[in-house]
Amino acid sequence: MNIDFNKNQNGLVPAIIQDALTKKVLMLGYMNEEAYAKTVDSNKVTFFSRTKNRLWTKGEESGNFLNVVSIKNDCDNDTLLIEVNPIGPTCHKGTDTCWSETNNPSFGFLSKLEKVIKNRRENADSKGSYVASLFEKGINKIAQKVGEEAVEIVIEAKDNNDDLFLNEGADLMFHYLILLQAKGFTLVDVVKVLEERHS
Repeated sequence: MNIDFNKNQNGLVPAIIQDALTKKVLMLGYMNEEAYAKTVDSNKVTFFSRTKNRLWTKGEESGNFLNVVSIKNDCDNDTLLIEVNPIGPTCHKGTDTCWSETNNPSFGFLSKLEKVIKNRRENADSKGSYVASLFEKGINKIAQKVGEEAVEIVIEAKDNNDDLFLNEGADLMFHYLILLQAKGFTLVDVVKVLEERHS
């Protein structure tokens, strides 16, 4: 990998640390050539500490290592993106990230939709909503709706109308997310099952 350590006078390049699974940015550190070489050799992220003026392997005192999954160089060859599997919290203050965020998986808009469903279920102001009405009717009605949507997507899969097929897929996904919450689960639980099957 061609890393330009000479672009900055101090010979350091920024290293952005990202969780390989959740894609959450955990911290930012700096590496010189020696820190980079040690990171590659040990498979544990090692920085050059500007305050200690020495190499510093993250977790050398706490045991909260950052195990390297991949290292990428940016287009200017002067910034690294290092994907890791973190062992324990990353920040020295005990939080998952150096921005005090929880390092939970996010599925983009689907995670946002899960929050909306949860809010509609729990918020008294949402009693008139479709989602709230489904929860009021109970698990049998919710499961029935998932079944209906599953049948409808099968029917549309046999036709040639892609728009209808995708819309039925969206309906099925939406009602499945409601069913998951009715059963006390989220997408994270489903993904864990898939990951276990994959390994």
